Amino acid sequence: MTHFPAYLKTYPNADSTFPFHIGLHSLERGYPAHRHDFLELSYVIKGRGSELINNVRHEMVPGTFTFVQPYQVHELFTEPGSTLVLYNCMFSMDLLMDAGGQGDGLSDLVEPSAMAPYMTFTGAMAERTRFLIEDMMREYQGDDAWRLTMLQARLKELLICFDRERRRHQLVPETPLRPGKSGASVWPIIHHIHRNYQDNLTLSQLSGLFGMSVSRISEVIKEKTGQTFLHFLQDLRLRHASSLLVSTDYSVIEVALEVGFGSYKTFVKIFRERKGMAPLAYRKAKRPS
Repeated sequence: MTHFPAYLKTYPNADSTFPFHIGLHSLERGYPAHRHDFLELSYVIKGRGSELINNVRHEMVPGTFTFVQPYQVHELFTEPGSTLVLYNCMFSMDLLMDAGGQGDGLSDLVEPSAMAPYMTFTGAMAERTRFLIEDMMREYQGDDAWRLTMLQARLKELLICFDRERRRHQLVPETPLRPGKSGASVWPIIHHIHRNYQDNLTLSQLSGLFGMSVSRISEVIKEKTGQTFLHFLQDLRLRHASSLLVSTDYSVIEVALEVGFGSYKTFVKIFRERKGMAPLAYRKAKRPS
């Protein structure tokens, strides 16, 4: 049986209308192996250590920028006698897409790539990156007009700078990343589910769209996410539902239908199982007073 490390499903604001969080962390003993369904970037400002992404290790020093894709297993190590200080940003891939789900090309970053998921900046590039990420932190902690627009703009600028630099240097991992049996074909499927989870998606529909058998579609989703298709689909719907419960006055029935649950009873049952409380109780607990 395949062993999957800890699966982190949430972070501050994950269930909001703007799924994004950034913080500054000091790691004295690294961070254990884990995976998650959201995107994550980090930028080291002090200390030394290393990171293991899908069994490929890279050094982490001041100026190291790392971009971790969903479902990649990664682990952080702090060098003995040091404290690794880094900015860490977690966000939904939806922030790289436009309203139509197509994005402006940045969604292409969430793909298997021969290029390394890290880059160590020096000189002017390190200064620029640190300014961008510190400015993003200031925006996140503030309440100025256009705050969310600025956050998204800074996020995209950081990712563009990172991708341009690694393309310029053609940086590749010391040991090539070896995708699973599903290869790159799983990513169009994952993207399609993210963009259409509100619809009545089935494995049979995905099979027809992507020219793969139902059993193979089910297998590649489990290989990549560690979850069954149904569990993965329900997680996406519940995240949207949580956001609607907190940010709107929709009734529970309206929320259930909006996110793709055809049955009110099924929605309430699954919500209670996954969140530990009923939808209305969640709204009361999470909505700002």
